[in-house]
Amino acid sequence: MTGTAAALAPVSAAFLGASTDCGDLIASRDWSATALGPIAHWPQCLKTATALLLRSPVPIVMLWSEKGVMLYNDAYSHFAGGRHPDLLGSEVRQGWPEIADFNDNVMAVGLAGGALHYRDQELTLLRHGRPEQVWLDLDYSPVLDEAGNPAGVICILGETTQRVEAERHAAFLYALSDELRALDDPSALLMLAAKALGSELGASRVFYATISTAGWMTVEQDHADGVASIVGVHSLESFGPDLLRAYRAGAPVVVRDVQSDERLSGGARTGLQAREVCAFIDVVLFQEEQWVGLLAVQSCTPRDWTPAEETLAQAVGERLKAAIERARAERTLRELKDTLEKRVAEATSELLLHQNIVQSNPGPIVAFDHDLRITAFNPPHAQKFFETQGAPSYIGQRFPDYFIPEEQPQITELMQRALAGETFTTRVQFGDPARTKLHWDLTHGPVRDADGVIVGGFHHAIEVTAHVEAERLLAESQEALRHSQKMEAMGQLTGGVAHDFNNLLTPIVGSLDMLQRKGVGGDREQRLIEGALQSADRAKTLVQRLLAFARRQPLQAQAVDVAALLAGMEDLVASTSGPTIQLEFDLDADLPRAFADANQVEMAILNLAVNARDAMPDGGRLTISAAAERIGEEQPGPLAPGRYVRLSVADTGVGMDDETLKRAVEPFFSTKGIGKGTGLGLSMVHGLAAQLGGALVVLSTPGLGTKVELWLPTTETVADALESAEPFQGPARSGTALVVDDEDLVRSSTADMLADLGYAVVEAHNAEEAWRLLEGGLMPDLLVTDHLMPGLSGADLVRQVVATRPLQALIISGYAEVDGIAPDLPRLLKPFRQIELAQAIAALTLIPSGLSVATEALKRVRETSGSASD
Repeated sequence: MTGTAAALAPVSAAFLGASTDCGDLIASRDWSATALGPIAHWPQCLKTATALLLRSPVPIVMLWSEKGVMLYNDAYSHFAGGRHPDLLGSEVRQGWPEIADFNDNVMAVGLAGGALHYRDQELTLLRHGRPEQVWLDLDYSPVLDEAGNPAGVICILGETTQRVEAERHAAFLYALSDELRALDDPSALLMLAAKALGSELGASRVFYATISTAGWMTVEQDHADGVASIVGVHSLESFGPDLLRAYRAGAPVVVRDVQSDERLSGGARTGLQAREVCAFIDVVLFQEEQWVGLLAVQSCTPRDWTPAEETLAQAVGERLKAAIERARAERTLRELKDTLEKRVAEATSELLLHQNIVQSNPGPIVAFDHDLRITAFNPPHAQKFFETQGAPSYIGQRFPDYFIPEEQPQITELMQRALAGETFTTRVQFGDPARTKLHWDLTHGPVRDADGVIVGGFHHAIEVTAHVEAERLLAESQEALRHSQKMEAMGQLTGGVAHDFNNLLTPIVGSLDMLQRKGVGGDREQRLIEGALQSADRAKTLVQRLLAFARRQPLQAQAVDVAALLAGMEDLVASTSGPTIQLEFDLDADLPRAFADANQVEMAILNLAVNARDAMPDGGRLTISAAAERIGEEQPGPLAPGRYVRLSVADTGVGMDDETLKRAVEPFFSTKGIGKGTGLGLSMVHGLAAQLGGALVVLSTPGLGTKVELWLPTTETVADALESAEPFQGPARSGTALVVDDEDLVRSSTADMLADLGYAVVEAHNAEEAWRLLEGGLMPDLLVTDHLMPGLSGADLVRQVVATRPLQALIISGYAEVDGIAPDLPRLLKPFRQIELAQAIAALTLIPSGLSVATEALKRVRETSGSASD
C-alpha cells in the first residue's frame, strides 16, 4: 500500500463496516494495480455490493468487471480452503483455473444481464492441492452500476457435498443390498461388493480377506484397478502394535498417507508401498472374540478420505458380513431341506423317513407332525432337549411339553409357523429359570413329501451363549474405551489449565509474601494480605490436584515403607474422621516397599478418608488396609504383570449407584453439594495412580458402603526413613544470581525475592539470552531457570553451562515435565514463597563441571522456534 493509499484507507474503507477478516484484508490492500483501481475511487455500486456481501453469514463472491476480480466474505474464505487469501483480488480465471470454462460462461451471461441457477452442480476443485469432487448450489446475478448496466456478477453458493454424498451412498447401499440378496455364493458376493465399492469410491484396490488367530491374512480374490493383484497370504504382525490395537478397537482404521502415519512401523510402510498402497480404509469384522475378516479399500496415492467415505466402507463391510452369513445359512438350510424332502419322497413310511433323516444329522434336530408330536430326533443330541429324562422313546410325545410353562407358547408359535411353510431362524433365551438361561439360535422349517405337501416340520437348535456374551463384552469394551478417551481429553485440558495457573499464581504468591514480610500497611492491611495468601495457598492446592488428575504433577518417587507411613497417619486420620467413626487398620505382615511419592500417597489416603467420613454422616466403620498382590500374565485389566501393594480405604456409608460410580473420578464431579467440596479428591488419586504405573479401583453398593483400592508398584530399593521436617534456619547464601524465565511477571517476582535474600540479580528472558550473557563474561554464583521455554530448555541450559565450569543451579517448574530433567538437577515447584526459595537454595550443592551435553544443544538454542511456558 502506498503512503497516499494508506492515509486514505481509514476514510475510504469506512463503508466496509464492522471488522471481518476479509473486510480487513480488503481495507489493507493496495488495489491500484488491479482492474478495480484505488479503493478511494471505487464507484458507489461496488462499495455497496462489497459492504452487503461482507455482512452476510452465507458464502458470497463477487466477480467485478470483465476481468472478474474476486471479492468475497469470510464464509466464502472457508469454502476456498488453502487458496485463501491469495484468491482475494485475483481474476477468477487465474483464481480457479481448473473450472475456467465454467466461469467464462458465468461472466458472459452475467455481464449480459442474465442470471444462472445451478442445483447440486458437480465440480472438481483444487482447494487443498489435490483434486476434490464437490457439489454446490450456485445462484449468479448481475450487479448493476449507477447507469443500470451490468458491472459485475455476484454469486451466492452453498456446498451440498455431504448431502449429495449421503444420498448417493444411501442409494448405492440400497442397490448393493438388493444385488447381494440375489446371490448365494460367498465368492460371488465378495467380488460383487469389491467391484461396486471400488467403482463408487474410485479406489485402486478393494478386497475381502479372512484373518487367522495368529494374525495371517488370506486374500482369495481382489478387485484391482491400475495396480497389481495381491491375492495370497500376508502377515499383519509387520503393521506394528499401534495399528493392531486400532484393529482390535473395532472401528474402521483409516490411513490417509502411509508414509507419514506414525501408527505404521517401518516394515509396514515398506511392504504397503511395495504393494502400491499409499492410503487405505480397513474395516475389521468380528465373530465372537476372534477376527474373521477384513474389508480393505486402498488408494495408490495419498488420499483425504471423507467421513462419508469411511462410513460407506464400514456399512458395506457390515452388509457384506451379514450377506455372507445369510448365504451360508441359507445354503445349509437349503441343503437340509433338500435332504429332508428327498428322503420324504424316497421313504415309504413318513415316520421312518423322519427318523432316518434326523438321526443322520450331525446337529441337535427334532422332526414333528401337525399335532406338534415328535416323529424323529437324533439320539446323540437328545439331552439338548430332554435333559430331565433317561433314555425312553420320545416318539409321539408333544414337543412343547418338554419346555417350561412360560416357554411353551413361544415354541408352539414357532412350530406352527414352520407347519405353515416358513423357514426361519430365531434367537431365544430358554432354560431352567433356577439356573442361567442359555441363548439359542432355533431354525424351523417345513418337511414336504414327494408331491410338495407339508407333512411336518423340523426344529434345529444351536447354542450361541458364548457368542451373545462376546457381543455384550464388546459393547462394554467400546463403552470403556469411550470413557477412557473422555478422561484422557479431560486430563489434557485440566493439566493445561493447571499449568497456566501455576504461572499466574507464582507472581501473586511472591508479591503477597513480600508485602507480608515487609509489614506493608497497618494491621488491617496485613490481615487482608494474610487472607489473600490463604486464598492463594488454596488455589495452589487446587492446582496440585488438577495436575494430579492430569498425571502431570511433579513426583519424587522412591521406595516407601507403606506400613510405617500408615502408622504415622493413624492419629491424623482419627482426628479428621471424628469420634463417631470407628477406625481400623489391617496391614499384611512383611509388606514390600512401594515405588511412590510418600507425600502424595499421604494426601491420597487423607482425601479418601475424608470422602469416607462424609459418606457416613451418622457414623460407621472406616477400614484402612494394605496387602501385597501379584498380577499375572493371564490376568486382564489395566495393570502390567508384576508385584503391587494394594492400599484400601473402605467405609460402611451410603455408597454410590452405577451412574455416580461411572463419574466418580471425573474432575469437579461431587455428590456433596455446592460449596462442600471441589470434586477433585478422587480424581487426584486416580491421576496419581496412573502416573505411578498403578491403578485406582472403586467398588460401591448403595446402602452398603464404598471401597477404594489404590494399587502401587513395588520396588526392591531400601525405603528411606520418615523424617520430621525441620524449620528453616538462617539466610540463603549471597552473590550474583542469573534468573532465566520467559514469563516476565514470574521472572521479576523471582528476581525480587533473590534481591531481598542479598543477591545481585541479572535477568534473561530465555536460555539464548542467558547463554550470550555467560559467553560475554558473566560469572554467576547461582543460576535459577525456568524449564520449558522457547528454544533451549532450562535443563539443557544447566548442562551447557556446567560442561565448562561448576555451578549452583535450581530449576523452577509448574509442570511435571520429566523429559530432559535429570534426577540430579534440583527443582522448585511453582508457585513458591521466598522462604521456600531460600530453603531450596540453602540445600543446593555445587554441580561439578563435565556433565554430558547434547552436541546439538547450542544449535537448538539458535534454531528452535515456537513457544512453551511453564
